[in-house]
Amino acid sequence: MSWEEWIKQDAVALAELIRSKQISPRQATAQAAAAVERLNSQLSAVLEVYENTLEDVHVDGPDKSGALYGVPMLLKDLGSSLKGRRQEAGSKLYRNHVATSTDPVVENYLQAGLIPIGRSTTPEFGNSFDTTTDHLGKVIITRNPWNLDRTPGGSSGGSAAAVASGIVPIGSSSDGGGSTRIPASFCGLVGLKASRGRVPQPLAMNEYMTRHVVDGVLTRSVRDTAAIYDYLTRIPSGGTFMHLGAPAESYVSAALREPGPLRIGLSTGRWGRGTETVSEVSERVRCVGSLLDKLGHMVEEIDDSTICDWEAMWDGYVTTWISSNAQLRRDAQERGVDPNDLENHVTPMIYRHYLAADRYDKYDIWRAMERNNQVTRAFGRFMSRFDLLLTPTFAIQPQKANGPYSLLRDQELDPWVSRLCDACRYVMPGNETGMPSISVPAGLDGEGLPIGVLLHAKWGREDLLLQIAAQLERSKPEWFEVFPPVHAAI
Repeated sequence: MSWEEWIKQDAVALAELIRSKQISPRQATAQAAAAVERLNSQLSAVLEVYENTLEDVHVDGPDKSGALYGVPMLLKDLGSSLKGRRQEAGSKLYRNHVATSTDPVVENYLQAGLIPIGRSTTPEFGNSFDTTTDHLGKVIITRNPWNLDRTPGGSSGGSAAAVASGIVPIGSSSDGGGSTRIPASFCGLVGLKASRGRVPQPLAMNEYMTRHVVDGVLTRSVRDTAAIYDYLTRIPSGGTFMHLGAPAESYVSAALREPGPLRIGLSTGRWGRGTETVSEVSERVRCVGSLLDKLGHMVEEIDDSTICDWEAMWDGYVTTWISSNAQLRRDAQERGVDPNDLENHVTPMIYRHYLAADRYDKYDIWRAMERNNQVTRAFGRFMSRFDLLLTPTFAIQPQKANGPYSLLRDQELDPWVSRLCDACRYVMPGNETGMPSISVPAGLDGEGLPIGVLLHAKWGREDLLLQIAAQLERSKPEWFEVFPPVHAAI
């Protein structure tokens, strides 16, 4: 099909064209690969294309009966992996690592009929929202198709840039501190972080230490997200000790219904951080709040000090985040690397994370778990007053690519982490508490860059998030149906 036709197809539409034999899966994957050729020199979003998949689209076993059969996608270079494919986590430490098994989330992608055609970029171990790496012996800076000087966000930055630019309609993601929702906001996409225990984790992950992380997808439409989550939530027996159980109904069906009048809290406050949210971002959130009010919902601006003890929230989250880097010693040993030589195998900021992990002992970890319990219950009490909470996705606008949040920077860790938390104040609490939230487009800022807003719901209510996101999409299609200056049709 023409490039103008190609970029208009979301995954559901492309699957229908394949089902009706107007285009074949092989043609769809070939066109996605051609889009990589057209755009990747500008975006640096794709690490590799699987050549044997282009020759045989069934090589990895996509289910022909899946609702999205034949639709090409990219796998993030971190998180859930596909057997026989490289996954390097953006790190020299894992250079040329090949997965020995297929993780449950990727099995779910394949059951949906999706065809992984390659890998998308991620910062090392997903520890920043700036997607810049040097693990292949050169600096690779993934760029935002809305403005090539800016980052597409992260850590799922490569997937976001590829989806926004029309290379593929779907990119895999994972979210331990906003890594699905931040790039969704920066690139004008839909990004849902499900509740803890709703989506299976990778087989090798320690769920205790990675309870913050949830795999997902980045898409251009709410219906694509709903269609994929009908498969993503399938958890094999014994596959998780935090299992929520199956959703009550199909997400596709839920998203088609109007949500009815809802109680919605609105906050653009500091959430325990030392800086204010950028005014243009706050104003856009209030604009969305006014729209929701006109749609029949009851919107109330709230005092963020009533949500939880923010000092406890940030202490618990940062303790878990930094202390978990102690595992790099074991990872290095398993990779045949002397831990004393780790500095030469990771980026400067990751090495500082590793050194800082020694600050913490078992009592600090226990305290962090107590904080988690305290903060999660506080959010539970707060959310008993509301069906949803509306906030910015991000406190600032998209930053310079390989800029102040790059892992390649050689500076003190604590100020860097503090700035990161300031910017990520609205997404990280969802990872700490396990609450679900979705970032949806809310138009462009004065520089022509996307602004996303975030809707939080009670645990297990991904269906409600998809309903309200779909209602916004129907009400403001111009927020969702815009294309960046760098895209496949050019």
